Amino acid sequence: MSELPSTGTLLGLDLGTKTIGVALSDEGQMIASPLETIARKKFKADAERLLALINKNNVVGIVLGLPMNMDGSEGPRAQSTRAFARNLSALTDVPIAFWDERLSTAAVERTLLDADASRKRRGEVIDKMAAAYILQGFLDSRS
Repeated sequence: MSELPSTGTLLGLDLGTKTIGVALSDEGQMIASPLETIARKKFKADAERLLALINKNNVVGIVLGLPMNMDGSEGPRAQSTRAFARNLSALTDVPIAFWDERLSTAAVERTLLDADASRKRRGEVIDKMAAAYILQGFLDSRS
């Protein structure tokens, strides 16, 4: 959608059908850290929570994971993510950029399995860790 500032805190989002994983970068945009998982309700409630996080953390840009198909094409989930971004951008001036999130959840799941995390623990953290994985990929691509 747009270019993001090169300094300041970025918000990373992993948009799922039931949850939104949220991560934050440091102000120097070097490191992404998992923040929280939002249980999705209606768009208005989801947006209010995101806007509160944006304001509380002085966020200057949003990196939204875009779920591409393995062949690089966009399917229904990518279209739904773009629609979410359009609706959110109507409520805030904070710019939004997309980042190809293919295999991000699978990579985080493997990491958690390697760390011997229980199924319950994986369920609690996977979305916010996937958001951090997406945001870190974006940050690494810029350095």
